[in-house]
Amino acid sequence: MSKQIFNPYLPFWETVPDGEPHIFDGRVYVYGSHDRLNGTLFCEDDYVGWSAPVDDLTDWRYEGVIFKKSQDPINGAPYSGKMPPYEKLDIFKVEEHCLYAPDVAQGPDGRYYLYYALDNVNVISVAVCDTPAGSYEFLDYVRYEDGRLPEYGRLFDPAILCEDSGNYLYYGFCPDGRFPGMEDQNMDGAFMVRLADDMHTVISAPRLVANGVETAKGTPYEAHPFFEASSIRHFGDWYYFVYSSLQGNELCYGMAKTPEGPFEYKGVIVSNGDMGYKGNTLPTNYMGNNHGGLVYINDQPYIFWHRQTHGHSYSRQGCADAVEILSDGTIPQTEITSCGLNGGPLTARGRYETYIACHLTGPDRSAVGNVAMAFPGTPLPALPEDMPYITEEACPGGEKDLKPYIYNLCENAIAGFKYFSFDGTETELTAELRGHGALKIVLDTPDGPAVGAVSCTSDTWTMAASPLLKTEGTHAVYFISTEGRLDIAAFEIKQ
Repeated sequence: MSKQIFNPYLPFWETVPDGEPHIFDGRVYVYGSHDRLNGTLFCEDDYVGWSAPVDDLTDWRYEGVIFKKSQDPINGAPYSGKMPPYEKLDIFKVEEHCLYAPDVAQGPDGRYYLYYALDNVNVISVAVCDTPAGSYEFLDYVRYEDGRLPEYGRLFDPAILCEDSGNYLYYGFCPDGRFPGMEDQNMDGAFMVRLADDMHTVISAPRLVANGVETAKGTPYEAHPFFEASSIRHFGDWYYFVYSSLQGNELCYGMAKTPEGPFEYKGVIVSNGDMGYKGNTLPTNYMGNNHGGLVYINDQPYIFWHRQTHGHSYSRQGCADAVEILSDGTIPQTEITSCGLNGGPLTARGRYETYIACHLTGPDRSAVGNVAMAFPGTPLPALPEDMPYITEEACPGGEKDLKPYIYNLCENAIAGFKYFSFDGTETELTAELRGHGALKIVLDTPDGPAVGAVSCTSDTWTMAASPLLKTEGTHAVYFISTEGRLDIAAFEIKQ
């Protein structure tokens, strides 16, 4: 079996959400925030870099730490300039403010500029580097020449576009309600300002480019108002503004003929619960916030997005799936899969870790909702007893001395994987299980035809085998709990 790539596309132990993909010098670089495995807050760690050659998306390379939160003067780093009149909202009560979702562009001088916002600080910072994934150095804050900050919109989740016509910075945050300290801020939607070639001086008034909840009524944005996660791309004749809607789980987009917008709302690109895909009204995953961007790799467009693990909001992993851009420039909603960047279905042969599941639901699909989340400083609520989720445990000798697995497949819970290519010679499936229960193996949909079954009565990891009915073609594979409660770490399809 040739080397393949899955979702998530980085190793299971890496947690880089908010991924913005960009191609520089024949490699795709992903810039995102950095959670911790089973973390307690969003974006607790420093920025790290990952990249892969455009002609081999299976070969992701760790670039190391590219920027530390301690490098920002707001977190105490030395700075000889005058600090901007930023607002500091002490919601999270942390010693150092965390690095939220970034974006990177190559500036007019050929250097690479990284834009980010710290948590609860209403200012956008800029760092610079001579290479796409070297060590970035703090440059300055985004503001007017006289020191003023842009007066409209919250300076959050920046997206940057550099073209011959100018440098365009997008930002915004529009929750359904106001956090303490934000009561008087303008939160009409997403805004754009132009930057001088120094990449931090604002040279235009803010321009509203997408409507938030407070201005969306009566507009095409009304059902999917801008919330956060600005992302910008230019493909052909069109500029695409991608954002997270107030629904949180979905990435939507608008289109315009110029980078100034305004962007006409066009639809949903992806949902991390597949909500709305082909009319779907029941989630295929426990959902959470979403953030990502579009990229063309070898003439194939992809949307990068992220999912939640551990049953809560603070340990997110980057995923990507192919999209189709139609002749009029629009993008139909795409399905989330396990094969992601693979360029087609996975081979129905060999061993697969179950953390690549793209469908994971409890016994009552109508009760599947968002993962757990808590207001800063308060404990997470208890997870539902029947909630399965992806986690890991100590395993000496395993990758990073860890073993990933799906926890808690109780009766009628479902773990699904899309897609596999069968050639009809597959005869057996073995599953690495722990617990006391049984799983039915079905194809195509959770109500599809059964092709095997496995069971386990062990408190330690054990292999359980099942013959497979002859199968040909491309199929999704689902494990459905028929009794008891099981953990599942991996499965292997054999001839």
